[in-house]
Order: sequence, then structure tokens, then C-alpha cells
Amino acid sequence: MDSIIRGPKEHPFGYTALTEQHGRNGGMLMDFGVLRLRKGEAWTEEQPLEKAYLLVYGEVTFAWDGQTHTELRPNCFDVPPTALHASRRTAVTITCLSEDCEINILRTDNETEFDAKLYLPSDTPDEFRGAGTMHETSTRIVRTIFDHSNAPYANLVLGEVIGFPGKWSSYPPHHHPQPEIYYYKTNPAGGFAYAELGEDVVKVHNNDTVLIAPGLTHPQCTPPGYALWYLWGIRHLPGNPYGTPTFVPEHLWVQEKDAPYWGDDYQTKAR
Repeated sequence: MDSIIRGPKEHPFGYTALTEQHGRNGGMLMDFGVLRLRKGEAWTEEQPLEKAYLLVYGEVTFAWDGQTHTELRPNCFDVPPTALHASRRTAVTITCLSEDCEINILRTDNETEFDAKLYLPSDTPDEFRGAGTMHETSTRIVRTIFDHSNAPYANLVLGEVIGFPGKWSSYPPHHHPQPEIYYYKTNPAGGFAYAELGEDVVKVHNNDTVLIAPGLTHPQCTPPGYALWYLWGIRHLPGNPYGTPTFVPEHLWVQEKDAPYWGDDYQTKAR
């Protein structure tokens, strides 16, 4: 299985498959791909799978089960997400109204049928994790769209993270037995970041995808000058849904608000 899938400067129009639950990179146990549409183009699928559609940017109309909703997301950094989550019984059509748009798509097997749900920006407010510790060096924005707490019928988990320039995210180091996918955007687009995969570190760029195998730690480091956005998608395991990950115990002390921080004396003198 690949650990990183290098993305192009721009994804081609149409659907680009990056993982296939019964094919390439099947260890992720889910399909993941990028859909780009031009203005006026529509895309429909009726696959008998659980599926989630995350609007990354652009203006689109979602249509499902006799319902429609139009949403504009100028970019994925400044505006919280819009996502449609549907079961195997629901056909979905997406129509692009802007010059172009990008939608990330996750799918997986799930025999449970449930009513489709549209998650709007107001449903997923920014959560500032890491705030108040380590001089804010791991403060980041987390947007959990749905997980086992609000979608217990799902086999998928979907969310976003934004790493601030010069800071860490997905930190302290943690791991879990469920496979996970990270898909990246940088702001500006020519940026980069570093992703840990256990004892290995990979350099990631705009439109790259990292496949996190079960049990690997995966903190992220964002360099000064660039912000980092990434989708995170997790596949629950049968009888073992994703919940609280396991943090590496020797690094848990960094979560303490009054933890000692080397350099405090130097910064005091500098002021």
C-alpha cells in the first residue's frame, strides 16, 4: 500500500480515484477521490455504498431524495465546511454553478440505511485545540463534521484540520487501529508541510494524500509562512468504532497548561 500519493498542481476535471476499498490501496477500507467540475456540469452517482461529499471550494447544488441545496464555499481555510452524508439507498447529484469546483468523496460498505444529512457551516464551528498550552505552538482549528457521536450508524468519520503557520497539529502524537486518510491544501498553494508516519516523516504539498496505516502516529508540522488544511477521513472497524485515540504517554505532559517550556527565560530577557 502507498503511504503518500503525490497530487498534481491541479486535479483534472472529472473524478480522480485515489484509493479503492476493493482495489488500489484497499487497506484503507474506503474509496477516496477528488471530483472537479466546470460551470454547468453535473455529476450523479447511485453506488450502493455509504458516501460523503465534502465541498472544498466553489458553488454547487446538491440534490438527493427530492431535496436540493445550493452552497458557496470560497475556500476551505476561511469558511467552515458543507458536506452531504448519504447511505447506500440514496442517489446524489452535484451541479457546479461557479467557474469550477472541487468536492472530496469518501465511500465505504455499509448495509445500514439512514436518512441523508446535509452538514452546513453552522453545524461545524471551529474548535481551537491545543489552545493555552506550549505557547500556542500546537494550537490548530479542528472541524469534526460527523463521527460516532452524531452519526452512530456510519462506518465513516469526516473532518477537517487547519494548521497555523509555524505550528503543529494532530498533536501530541497519537494512533488508533482504524485506517485514516489525510488530503492536503496549503495556503499559499506553493507551500509544504511535514507528516509523521510512525518513525518516518514525509514532505507533503498541495493536493497530496497521505494514507495512515493502523497503529502509526501521525502529527503534522506546518512551516512559517504557510497554512495547512487537510481533510481527515477514518473508517470504523467492525465492533471497534473510532473514538478517542491512544496518545503516546511520554508526550502527554505537553497538554498541561503550566508545563515547563524551554526558552521562557530567554524570551523574558528579549522583551
